[in-house]
Amino acid sequence: MIDPKKFDEIIDSINKALPSGVVQMRDDAEKNIRAGLTATFNKLDLVTREEFEVQSQVLLRTREKLEALEKRVAELEQSQQSK
Repeated sequence: MIDPKKFDEIIDSINKALPSGVVQMRDDAEKNIRAGLTATFNKLDLVTREEFEVQSQVLLRTREKLEALEKRVAELEQSQQSK
């Protein structure tokens, strides 16, 4: 899920852009904007930065293991051809 602070930043910038005569409607606008943004981001099926970083580390370790195995297979093939 996206960081709630980002929602607050977006909402604050939208609220600041509203004309001064609309200040009374600000709370309603904030609720509607927040609900719309939340619904939109939930549909996108986003992951948090933490989840992304964890998966990046898993992928890195997997690549390292794969490279080690490829090297080992190449060495074994080489030794088999030498015999």
